[in-house]
Amino acid sequence: MNELLTEVLLFANQNPSSWLATCEGDQPRVRGMLLWFADETGFYYHTAKAKSLYSQMKENPKMEAAFIRNADQPEFEMLRVTGTVEILNDQALEERLKEERAWLWGNVQQSEVNTEVVIFRISHGSAYIWNMAWNVKEAEAPRVEF
Repeated sequence: MNELLTEVLLFANQNPSSWLATCEGDQPRVRGMLLWFADETGFYYHTAKAKSLYSQMKENPKMEAAFIRNADQPEFEMLRVTGTVEILNDQALEERLKEERAWLWGNVQQSEVNTEVVIFRISHGSAYIWNMAWNVKEAEAPRVEF
């Protein structure tokens, strides 16, 4: 695996709190999300079909995620991931999610709305790590495809 991709995946997995950006018509929408995991196939998340995130993904599958490391330090870094969302129907992944995030199923059972869980990943994109060294030359920051 490419050294930069390894660094990007490590960054995301060690700092799973992220912000996801979608569009609803011409209006950008951003929300905080907890990454489930990232590997060479993409960045994995889950949501409920009843949420606006799901309908936004279906309408426009382009998405960007941002992660931050050492946010309270002057030397903070940000990981930016841009790609296309794939909605996954995979029984093995669903079983893994149930095992690794048991708390999610308690929330689903207590809800009174359609909480059908959807697993998705951001894939077929690029990622880069930004820091102050790239502040005014962001377009030159090294990127990795995944």
